[in-house]
Parts: sequence; C-alpha cells; structure tokens
Amino acid sequence: MDPKDQKVKLNDGHFIPVLGFGTYAPPEVAKKEALEFTPFAIEVGFRHIDCAHVYQNEEQIGQAIQSKVADGTVKREDILCTSKLWCTSFRPELVRSALEKSLKSLQLDYVDLYIMHYPLALKPGEDILPTDENGKLVFDSVDFCRTWEALEKCKDVGLTKSIGVSNFNHKQLEKILNKPGLKYKPVCNQVECHPYLNQRKLLDFCKSHDIVLVAYSALGSQRVKGWVNLNHPILLEDPVLSAIAQKHKKTPALVALRYQIQRGVVVLAKGNNKKWIKENVQFSFNSLSIFARLYFVFSVGDYYCTFSSSVHEIFQQEYWSGLPLLAFS
Repeated sequence: MDPKDQKVKLNDGHFIPVLGFGTYAPPEVAKKEALEFTPFAIEVGFRHIDCAHVYQNEEQIGQAIQSKVADGTVKREDILCTSKLWCTSFRPELVRSALEKSLKSLQLDYVDLYIMHYPLALKPGEDILPTDENGKLVFDSVDFCRTWEALEKCKDVGLTKSIGVSNFNHKQLEKILNKPGLKYKPVCNQVECHPYLNQRKLLDFCKSHDIVLVAYSALGSQRVKGWVNLNHPILLEDPVLSAIAQKHKKTPALVALRYQIQRGVVVLAKGNNKKWIKENVQFSFNSLSIFARLYFVFSVGDYYCTFSSSVHEIFQQEYWSGLPLLAFS
C-alpha cells in the first residue's frame, strides 16, 4: 500500500493518515521553512500536516496547502490539517475566536483536527508565554474541561471535524472522559514519543479508550538550543537503530518511524531537508524484528524537548500539585 493511503480510524468515524508532516521550526526560520518544505512534503506524498498557532507559521502553511490545491496536486479533502489551541486561549469564550484566527491564517473553512496544546491555561493576551516581574509563567484559573466543552461546540458548528488533546497524561485524560455531559471523547493524544521515550503505559491506556496516540519528536527532535536538551544522545546515531537500518537497507529514521507505526502509533516526521522528507514518506516495509528488537532493547528515557519537560515540572509543582503530569512515561 502507498504510504499516503495508510490511515487509522478515529473514534468519531474520521480517519487520520499514519504519517504526518510536522511543521515546527525555530522562530527565526519558521515562516521560511513552512513555505519551502510544506509544498514539497505534499508533493512527495504527505497528506497529514500538523500545525499550531504557537509555531507562528500557519499563514505560510496555508499558502503552501493552497498552492498544491491550485496546481492540482491534491484536493482539500485529501489533506488532514491539524491545528492546536494555545494555552492563552483556554477560557471558553476565547476558544472559537482562536480557532477562527487559525482558519483565517490557513485559508481554510475548517481544520480536520483541533487539539489542546497542553493541559494548562496561561494568562490571556498577546504574549505566547506570559510572565510576571520575576520571569515566572502566569497561569490562568481555567478548568480544561470547560475548554473541552468549547472545543465540542467548535466541532458541532463544523469549524473542525475532530477534537483531541496533546501532552496529557492518563489522569488528565480520565478527567475529560469522566466529565458529566461529555459529548465527544478526544480522538487523539499527541505526545513526545520515540524509542528512548516509548510511552508504553500511556499508549496502552489510550488504546483501551479508543484514543489514538500521535508521536511528535519521533526522530529525537531537532537539535535546537533552548528547545532540546543537547546533552541527550542523538537517536538517529543509536547503534541498534543503525544496525537494523543497515540490515534492511533503510535509514535509521525509517526504522524509527516504522517502529511506531507497528505499535499502532500515528507518527509525525519533521524535516528541513528535501532528501530526508522524501525518504521519510517511504516507510512501507515490514519486519516484526524491528518492533521486537526496539521494544526490548530500549528502556524508557527522558524528554528531548526541554520546554515540554519544564512545563511538566511547573505543572506538577505550581499549577496542579495534586495531579502529577508524568504519571505514565
């Protein structure tokens, strides 16, 4: 089967391609890379484009998608476009306007998937990370279950086909799942996930509730100072990955992607190199030995993304001390 045709059914009846193109890039190059690499990703077969308001490049991604629709490469309905609600817009009355702002930037009438970016609310305003005079994040007292209800309304009016979450642990998922009057379950939970951080328990929990786990930083993340812990090993240089890749005449990146797909994980691949982007979409090879060897050789590790890990720590210590975020690895 052609990789772009491989999809997973979501709990609301829609489908999501198993391989997505991640669009995060450092702020200084985010817009440039979105314009350069997103059209190419669509040309070579990516049909799942993962965006977010906080990436500050949705306008350029919208231009890229529209250009590929205009030249006949794809139809709008061929593309699954995800956007994310940033933490400064978690008040219920701000949710729809935040989504409509993303839709305007993307030049779309709807997104296919709209997800809460983190399970915490920050002070509303123009600042992405609002801080006080001491440089500490300023939180907002919003129950994310109320935010979820606002997302449900966005789905009802057709601004998004599906709704989900990101960076939630199992207790936070349960809070939504057990919420009185729940209308729609999250279709997905997007988290950092790779062989060094396999999220096995969280994956099992999500599967038990028909929630798809979507993996970001699946290739170990970009080596961006301030975003990634540069002291961590480089995943794609791991000797186990390299040995399996050599045996199957594939790249280590393809092995890491195939490993996730065999586990039932939807995986995002980010690339700022056209050769890598083209290679990453060619993951359609099968070997159970990949799953078995990576499953048993790699132990649970740590987060590459320092922002994610710092938010986890802050959340635990300052925002919701009674509910630790890292209940599952």
